Parts: sequence; C-alpha cells; structure tokens
Amino acid sequence: MTDTEDTRDNATTEETAPEETTPAAKPRSRRRVLAGAVGATVGLAAGAVGSAVALQGAGTPPVVEPASARRFENKVVIITGATSGIGRAAATLFAAEGAKVSFCGRREQLGREVEREIRDAGGEATYVRADVRVEEDVRAFVEQTVSVYGGLDVCFNNAGISIEKRLHELTAAEWDDVVGTDLRGVFLAMKYQVPHLIERGGGTIVVTSSSNAISTAENKSAYASAKRALIGLVQAAAHDYAADGIRVNALVPGTTNTDFVRRLAGAENLPDEVWATMATAFGKASVPGLARMATPEEIAVGALALASGEFPYMTGNQLVLDGGKTAHQ
Repeated sequence: MTDTEDTRDNATTEETAPEETTPAAKPRSRRRVLAGAVGATVGLAAGAVGSAVALQGAGTPPVVEPASARRFENKVVIITGATSGIGRAAATLFAAEGAKVSFCGRREQLGREVEREIRDAGGEATYVRADVRVEEDVRAFVEQTVSVYGGLDVCFNNAGISIEKRLHELTAAEWDDVVGTDLRGVFLAMKYQVPHLIERGGGTIVVTSSSNAISTAENKSAYASAKRALIGLVQAAAHDYAADGIRVNALVPGTTNTDFVRRLAGAENLPDEVWATMATAFGKASVPGLARMATPEEIAVGALALASGEFPYMTGNQLVLDGGKTAHQ
C-alpha cells in the first residue's frame, strides 16, 4: 500500500506517502496485516484507547516544529497534493518558515480548510483546485501561482495515488490512472514549473517517490512502477537543468500514518481509537528499525531540507526516510 490513493474513490485524493510490507521472507499485504491488527488489538481491552497504549512499545513520534531560521522567507513554494497527509504537513511547515505557499488538490473543502488554517496561523497560502492528470489544470495552477506571487522558487511535486491489485487484475484504465497521476502528473507539473524557475535564475524541485521504488511487494505493480520511474525522471531532469541553477531531488518516504493509508486499510469508518491501535500494531510488525509508522511531519521536514539552500551540491539524488525498512531488506 501507499500513502497516496487507492480505488475509484480513494484515487481521487492527492498525495503520497509510501507504505511498506512486512520484512519477513514471505511478505504479507498491508491490508492483511492491518486486518489482523483489528482483531488482535480491539480485543485487548474494552476500550481501544487502552489497547493502543498497551501496544505502544516503539516510542512516541517526536513533535516536529518549524525551523527557527525561516529558511523560506518570501520564497514562493508550489505544492501538488497538499489537502492532507505529507503535502498538507509540508504546506504548513513551509508557510511557518516564511514561504508564500500555493497548493493544489482535488478535494476543495479540505483545500480551503488547509488554506484557512495556514492563514489563521499568520502564514500565506493560496489553494487552487487542480487535477494533476489534466494538463490544462496543471498549467492553470502554475500560472495562477505565478500571477499571485510573482514567480516560483520551490516546487514540491507530491500528488499521487495507488490501486492495489495483482497485476493481471488491474484494468488498463486503473493502470493508466496510477501512472497518469504519479508519473505523468509530475512530468506535467515540472513542464510548466521549470520555465518560471529558469526565469527566476534557479530554484529547487522535490518529487515524492516511495520506498516501494527500492523494495516492494505484491499488489503494487502500478504504484511501484510509477514511483521507480520517478527516480529516473529526477536523475535525468537534474542533468537537464543543472546549468540553469535548478536542483532536482527525490523524497523517498516509508510507511506514513495518513488518511490515505487508513482508507487503504479499510479503516476510514472505524473509530479513531481503533485506527490508532491498528496503526501501532502495523508499525511494530512491519517497520524494522523504528517499528512505527512515520508522522506526515517527519516526512515533510525532508522535503523542506531538500528544498532549502542547505544542500547546494545535492541534485539527482534521493533522501530515504523509511524508519529502516529498506535497510533491513
């Protein structure tokens, strides 16, 4: 599974954050692991909150705060897929560090909510409804951002979806939907972003791939293919635009606790306490090393690091934030 999207309904959400499977010799799917976690953890106590506490042996995720340096003061940051999950966390953190943030997503209600929260906290943000599968939407999103804020400095291309089935069970339309969102959507975003970065005299591009690009499992053929292809895209584009002062890098997240993963687990209608229990159990069973899922903020800080000026010699590369999963395999 991934932290992006899933079937027809889920495929209308926009963001990524990868996922993983168990490190055992015979991997199990996330859905099966989480389904088992439901039965095991719900029965631990009369209340699911008590169960979650009992299972939490891998440590509590740290609270991620914006950097005090305000690395993006007056910088224009454009983000695809920022209505929830990693993209939403990144939009909030970029704005907290002084950026003017323009972001898109298909879920308008959530987009307006994120925009309002950032502005209420004293940041600057503009939401634009756009579907990265639609070229005119992408072009209009980029042009509106430039019109409102005067240019581009940082591009975080994060939107993505997933449909999890065995390869032969995927329809051609489903395959096209995943690849069209996760790979073609990034191509379209960069196609319209790059000229503005060149005009600006340089900038940075960060693309969300997935640890499934390194090590994957069953039911992920479309998603893993698209995410691995993004690594090639990043490497080639880094060479294309190095002379223009544009650095291009990939963010490679592991399993991240987002609404998307919750939907893929079939837990979106379960109480939050039950989901917390499931998520804790799954993290302990499936993420060797830190033994827990990442928070969206823990991944988003990687996007900010890559986008900042702190790594001026880094381009065409990948930052893997997966809690030790791929190192184990």
